[in-house]
Amino acid sequence: MKVWAVANQKGGVGKTTTTITLAGLLSLRGYRTLMIDMDPHGSLTSYSGYDPDTIEDGVYSLFQNPDVMIASVIKRTKFDRLFLLPSSTAIATLDRQLGAQGGMGLILSRTLKRVSSRFDYVLIDCPPMLGVLMVNALAACDHLVIPVQTEFLALKGLERMMHTLKMIMRSRNIPVPYTILPTMFDRRTRASQQSLQFLQERYSVELSEAIIPVDTQFREASRAGLPLPMMAPDARGVGAYTSLLDSLLGQNPTGVVVREQALRMAGSL
Repeated sequence: MKVWAVANQKGGVGKTTTTITLAGLLSLRGYRTLMIDMDPHGSLTSYSGYDPDTIEDGVYSLFQNPDVMIASVIKRTKFDRLFLLPSSTAIATLDRQLGAQGGMGLILSRTLKRVSSRFDYVLIDCPPMLGVLMVNALAACDHLVIPVQTEFLALKGLERMMHTLKMIMRSRNIPVPYTILPTMFDRRTRASQQSLQFLQERYSVELSEAIIPVDTQFREASRAGLPLPMMAPDARGVGAYTSLLDSLLGQNPTGVVVREQALRMAGSL
């Protein structure tokens, strides 16, 4: 079982879109995939057809009772091989409730070990703030995807995320492999072009060759409660995320080809 976390200390950069799209693609390829919503806003939970304001179990249950039967809090989605561990608004109180209790940063990691035989991939949608939830996600993951909107303020959020990642690496005593993912790219705007150029110059090694374009069909898929690969498999955004997934799975073509394909998709909007 592989665990990927999707995180950035800035909201609105495409974390939930990245999580649901990659999960949808994995399930279409035959992988049993678990999505975990660690964000108190519960966007992934709502997307999947559950109400974070009324749901009574899920991520919150893990921290209230680490020995809870994990199978009892995992929810089915509309699709075979795609499952959800939902969020609830109550998880926003966890930092205050848990205080400085020891061992709270490894709750998720220990829980996932108990279901490692049930799933091929786990994707964690992280909150946009540093706290016990993000620490758990980063401690549990094998790979981190950092979506970064191609605009100036999002680049500032990336700097904070990189600082957090360094702290987590020191505490784990092992590196956390990560991929920086440019999102919402529109080559028609100077801001997008300059932001992408900055990322290419500053983070050339870790930067994804796939570039996620602006695609209004993501919004339509969210309204329908469907991962975009299930609703519009030929969408430009799906093509870009497919390139990202191939890269994460070690199946991508040369980086130059992928980037040219992604730029063509973005430029055709």
